Parts: sequence; structure tokens; C-alpha cells
Amino acid sequence: MSANFLNTPIEYLKGVGPQKADIIKKELNIFSYEQLLTHYPFRYVDRTKFYKINEINADLPYVQMKGKIISTETIGLKRAKRFVAKFSDGTGVIDLVWFQGIKWIDEKIKPNTIIEYVVFGKPAVFNNKFNIAHPEIDPVSAENTTLANALQPVYHTSEKMKVRSLDTKGFSRIIKTLVLQIKNNIPEILSKTIIDRFQLISREQAFVQIHLPQNAEMLKKAEFRLKFDELFFIQLKLLKQKTTREKTYKGYLFATVGNYFNDFYTNHLPFELTNAQKRVIKEIRFDMGSGKQMNRLLQGDVGSGKTLVALMSILIALDNNFQACLMAPTEILANQHFETISKMLEPLNLNVGLLTGSVKSAQRKKLHEKLQSGEMHILIGTHALLEDEVQFKNIGLVVIDEQHRFGVAQRAQMWKKNEQPPHVLIMSATPIPRTLAMTLYGDLDVSVIDEMPPGRKPIQTTHKYDSNRERVFGFMKEQITKGRQIYVVYPLIKESEKMDYKDLMDGYESISRAFPLPQYKVSIVHGQMKSDAKEFEMQRFVKGETNIMVATTVIEVGVNVPNASVMVIESAERFGLSQLHQLRGRVGRGAEQSYCILMTGNKLSADGKLRMETMCRTNDGFEIADVDLKLRGPGDMAGTQQSGVLDLNLADLAKDSQILHAARNMALEILGEDSNLEKTENAPIAYHLAMMKKSKVNWSRIS
Repeated sequence: MSANFLNTPIEYLKGVGPQKADIIKKELNIFSYEQLLTHYPFRYVDRTKFYKINEINADLPYVQMKGKIISTETIGLKRAKRFVAKFSDGTGVIDLVWFQGIKWIDEKIKPNTIIEYVVFGKPAVFNNKFNIAHPEIDPVSAENTTLANALQPVYHTSEKMKVRSLDTKGFSRIIKTLVLQIKNNIPEILSKTIIDRFQLISREQAFVQIHLPQNAEMLKKAEFRLKFDELFFIQLKLLKQKTTREKTYKGYLFATVGNYFNDFYTNHLPFELTNAQKRVIKEIRFDMGSGKQMNRLLQGDVGSGKTLVALMSILIALDNNFQACLMAPTEILANQHFETISKMLEPLNLNVGLLTGSVKSAQRKKLHEKLQSGEMHILIGTHALLEDEVQFKNIGLVVIDEQHRFGVAQRAQMWKKNEQPPHVLIMSATPIPRTLAMTLYGDLDVSVIDEMPPGRKPIQTTHKYDSNRERVFGFMKEQITKGRQIYVVYPLIKESEKMDYKDLMDGYESISRAFPLPQYKVSIVHGQMKSDAKEFEMQRFVKGETNIMVATTVIEVGVNVPNASVMVIESAERFGLSQLHQLRGRVGRGAEQSYCILMTGNKLSADGKLRMETMCRTNDGFEIADVDLKLRGPGDMAGTQQSGVLDLNLADLAKDSQILHAARNMALEILGEDSNLEKTENAPIAYHLAMMKKSKVNWSRIS
């Protein structure tokens, strides 16, 4: 009965019918009663309070009043026509104005009678007087003065829906009709243990109270219950997947930590490892020596030494007679890794290869042969590593850098390069807030390098407006005189590439004028240049032949120039926080004090100001990521590849971290006692999980 009720098509609901159903399906992607119930209000209007006309001020978003209509008048002709009703409650008079539906409203309201009306709407000022355009107006009744639905829900609808009388009020009526029918039709999806532990109201009650709240307290209980449901089942699904994967896929047993690792650690380490790096290497060694397949996310701020940790993990694979590969999202970053790792491993006499789109076919052929014979120990490359013809003799470890740039399906292709899946180490230099990491990567183990190498000076960040440009140029000249190099970065946003390209070229010209030859030399790099031209300009800067590199965000990852100590970010208000932090991480790689200058227009939004203040206040990537999550929401931060995991109707990862932690701990506890959910009391959980597999959300995740 219950499942059938929730699966009922919306056209069968009284007041909907085929035509309204079609528009709701097209505009909101809602087809069933269950989907209608989970289309939650995005805010509520408090209808318990009645204002007097003399209390109205411009700061009030909405007001509700009770009084009489003292006169009505239709003003103007045809298209310029408006209907004005003068409304009084004894403390003053306010105009109620309609520009549409004039005939209907004229028939509905009667002036100079004993009838009192409840009026609700948004006050605005016109000619120094308050008025309300298109208010809701109804004769006073017991229902609209005392009751019930004191907190009135407001729903997202669309312009096309409003034309069909499906504005928020019309839509509310439809949902109310459904809510009044749900008695005994909503199955419980949690066990009694969970409901008692968290003192949760029933799922049925939660649906009633979220749409028709009795009061603020019941609304809070309904929200907690429904958020808990969402987050609990996401965590349960991810944790169950992890358990299944660990049971299903045996990992290659790396029993030995041998000569390659020990020789490098003892004789060739470029600098002393931090305690955080040592801790993470231990975690990785334990994983790869456990006989289970490693699936670990390695998080660390820009410059925290993730690459060195990855390299030492690779050496453990080599010590156990396996090959390893490192996959990066761009050619620039792949080249950077290749140069860094080749140089570090030179004393060990290991064979390191590079495979990117630019590698010629003759070179590829040789590379493939060496790979298949086992002569090549380590392969570094881009998406080119995913191609079917790239076959290893014995791949034991895959390292993926900047993982958010690769889709889940792409990563899965690396699993097929050997008989059983290799160990996987995923690196991210974009710190992910803990709540987001638990939701996106709840099926992974997470390691964090939360310590910077000693001797690094924090980058000094300042925010300057365009009006300070001359002073900024003066500072840049001082730094160049001291022998330093400078990045100047312009935004590149696909929607407006022509405009952005113009910004870049205008910027390049103004910098070339302010820093003329022969005293100064300027490089330029952008996405529309050919690879070899880009590489030529990059190398000039790396070798110190140019003082300033004018670039788009192509330099966000993969350029390591210790002598570059100043990062100027133009139109900084157009970048997200995490991207600003990434760009800032391109400097501060040498022993000298480094600087980041955020240039913005003189007018900034509140969000823009908060982003600039955050960047100037802290260098901590995790703190920056938390602010970014609050500003942008999880969907934007995660990227489209992860959207299937973040189909949250109600929970908000920026605000609901406590509920998320509680839900995850509960899921861990239940799976610890009953990994297959076979106990009778867990039957509702098991059933709902099975139903979710059939639903639209794509839960398949291979990390």
C-alpha cells in the first residue's frame, strides 16, 4: 500500500490533472507523490504576526495586516491600467495596487462594508508613501487569523508554472492536498534503535511538519529528521561499498620495504620529512602491506610535500617488483612531475617515462614496449595513460594528482590495467572541508598532511583596488631590482573567453608599457597558444630570462619557480576562494619572503569582500575551504563529476556537519554489528537501501 502510494503519478492528485502534471514534470522533474513530498519549501513566512499600518518600515520583507477597504479606483487606460484599493486599519491608510487580474480583484473585494480583510504582501515606497503591489487578500475567517499554517511555506517554482496558476501559493495548495492524504502511507525507513537514540519524530510526521508546520519547534524536528535520513543513507551506502570492495578485491601484498626506498630515504632525501609526512607514509605502508587494496585520498596544502610522499609510496611498489604510474590533469603538471621525479631518482638509476598528447608516435611505440617488458619502472602522464594500448607488465600502484579534474569513469579505467586492481593513491592540493570529504569520499581512507616544511615563510597577502595600481607597479619594480620574478594572472572563464582574452592582452600591453625593454622582460602564456609556444615562454620564465609572467590560470598548477616571489591576481573578485588559494601557492617556494596582491574593482559585493578578507587573514587551505563551502555550496565545489553523490534535497553540508557526523557514526555502528543488514530490526533500512538502488541517483563510485 505505502510504496504504491509514494510511487503514484502526480496527475492522479486532486487539483493537478494531466496539463498541470506536464508542466510540473518539465519544470521541476517531479513525477511521483514521493518526489512531490521531497520538494521542500526553501523558506517560511511567519503569518502569526499582524502589523499596524503605522508600524510599517522599509526594512520589513513582508507584512500581514487586518482592516477594511475604504475605496477602490481603476486608473489609466488599456496597458497602463492599474487598480488601486485604499486599505485602512484605524492607524493609517495604505494603497494596495494591482496591474493584472483587475476584473477578478474588483469583483472579489468590496469597499465601505463591514467585511474585514487579511492583507499580506511586500511593502514598497512610491512618491514617499508605502504601497503593496499584488498582495494576497482574503476576507477574515477563523482559519486565516488564528490558525494553522502560521508558518507559511514558500516553494521554488518557475515563470512557466506561474502562468498555469502554479505560483508558490498554487503549488502550496497541491502539496497540502497530498500531505492531508499521507496518513499511514509513509513507511518507516530507520530502525527503532536509531529513532529512540536520536528521539526522532516519525517520517510521516516529518513530511507533515515540513510542509504544514504547527510551529517553529515542530519544523525544527521535521528538518532534523529528514536531514538525518538523507545523510545517514549516503554514509551507509558509501561505507557499505567500501566494506564490499575490501572483501571483493584483494590487494597486492607489498611485504617488503627494500633497497629503493631505504637508499632514497637514507641518502637522497632533498630535505627532512615533516612529522605529518612520516605519519602519512606509515598509513600508506600499512595499507599496501595489509593484503587489501588501498584506496586512499591524500590531502595537503600547496607546498606541503605531497609529491615526495607519493614518490616514496612508488618506491615501495618498485621494491616489491611492481610498476607504478602517476596521472596528472594537464601536460604542464605532468611535465613538472616528470622533471621533479626524474631528478630526485637519478642516483637510483630507475627508468621513468613520460606520456602526454604531445609525445610523437615513434616515441610512444618505444615507451609501450618498455612498459610491457617491465624495463620502464614508472610512467608519468596525462589522460593519455587511460588509452587501451597503454599496457603495463605489472602495475601495482596508481597515483592520481588533482583528482577532482578526473571523472569517476576515467579513474575506473586504471583498474583494468592489471589482473586485480592496483593500489590507488589520490592526491588533492585543493583542501576539501571534512564534511564534504566524508560525503564525496566516504568510501576512501583519508590522510592529511597538515604541516608545512620548516623554513617556509607565510605568504603576505594584501588586497588593493584598481586605484592603487601605480603603487603596486612601484612595489613590483622594487622586487625585480632585488632579483625576484613576478606572476600577473588574469581570469579565464569560458563563457566570456573573448572578453577575457581582451583583458589579458590589454593587461599585457599596459604592463609592457610600465615595464619597458630593455630594462624589463615580460613573458605571456594563455590557453589559445600552441603547446610549443607556451612551453617556450614558460621555460624563459623558469630560466630567469624574463622578469614577469603574464598568464591566465594555466599556471594554477604545475609551475615551480622558487625565484618567483610575487603573485598579482587581476580581477580577483572573479575567482573562487579555492582557486585564489591555489594561485597564491605558486609563490612562496623559495627562502625569500613572498607576496600575493589581490587586485579588484572599487565596487565589491559582500561575498567578494569576504573572499578578499579571508585570503588576507589566513594561509590555511582548510579554513579557506570551509569559507568557500559556505559561500558556494557543495555542488559548485565538488564539480559536476560528483553531482550524483550530492543530490541533497534538504541537508546542507556547510551547516549540518553535526548531523552528518552523527549519521556517519550511526552507519558505522550498524554495519559493525550487522554488515549485511540481516537483523530483523534493520529490515526497514535494508529495504530502503534496495529501493534507492533503483532510483535516479547514480551511486556507482569507483575511486
